[in-house]
Amino acid sequence: MINMIWAMDENQLIGIGDKIPWHIKEDLVYYRNKTRGQTVLMGEATYFSLKGYYKTKPLPYGKIYVASINKDLVLDDAIVINDLIPFIQSFNEDIWVVGGSTIYKLCLPYADRLYISYIKGTHEGDKYFPTIDFSKYNLIWEEESELVRYTLFERK
Repeated sequence: MINMIWAMDENQLIGIGDKIPWHIKEDLVYYRNKTRGQTVLMGEATYFSLKGYYKTKPLPYGKIYVASINKDLVLDDAIVINDLIPFIQSFNEDIWVVGGSTIYKLCLPYADRLYISYIKGTHEGDKYFPTIDFSKYNLIWEEESELVRYTLFERK
């Protein structure tokens, strides 16, 4: 199953540079609880951004796949994927797509579940989530807090 997880504001903003434009602890806890120990897929920029946050600590995932067009990239703690579309089309285990914007755009047509944290309000940034055709999904869960509306959509 291909799971995608992200937070976005009311304008579908997801990032500023390679960082998150807000710091909402409850959403970080939600994300961590969903992805900890899981197999994840991310882009190269997201990988290095996360390494900046974690410094010398290991990333909190199980198996890590990093999509990159850099054929010379070698990572000690991740498997580099140079051909993303064939990889995601043939992947037959659970995987969590965790960013960034280009990886989301390329993987969205194959996603089975969308875990979206809608951050209330608008923020400054330059990375946006692509348009989603919600007619292909059913909303199966929703919960709201003061700052975030959490949702789970499943492909019809």
